[in-house]
Amino acid sequence: MASGPQAPLLSGLPPEPEVLIECPRGSLVKRRNDGSVDFISPVPCPYNYGCIPDLPSDDGDPLDVVVLGPRLPRGQRLRVPVVGVVDFIDAGRGDPKVICSTQPLGDAERVGLERFFRVYAQFKRVLHRVRGHEPDTRFRGWLAGPSGGL
Repeated sequence: MASGPQAPLLSGLPPEPEVLIECPRGSLVKRRNDGSVDFISPVPCPYNYGCIPDLPSDDGDPLDVVVLGPRLPRGQRLRVPVVGVVDFIDAGRGDPKVICSTQPLGDAERVGLERFFRVYAQFKRVLHRVRGHEPDTRFRGWLAGPSGGL
């Protein structure tokens, strides 16, 4: 699956984790773990965004998850299969994004996710600068999934 600092984290990733939806598809508001507003996006999120509450990422926050499919309500918990893992760096730290779906990941979804995370990285870099930071934030490709099996 992966090598390097994120390999232990991903080796502990269950094939069908329990996911908590924090930002429903179409939402403009991204919240922190405590429920406070982190930022308001100028465009709606094209995916359900959430986390795996019991699995921490390199930054200490719960591991981020994108759930493909129809809009899900904020606060919903569900089990959904992992179909890929995106390699993302935020503020200089590993911040992988687990991609979950009840359907196999097709070419159109893969391309859409790559586009989304490239734009998301640009947005986060601007947000970090506005907040007085200049950290490394970028999309680095796939750790698992479309280019190398789970």
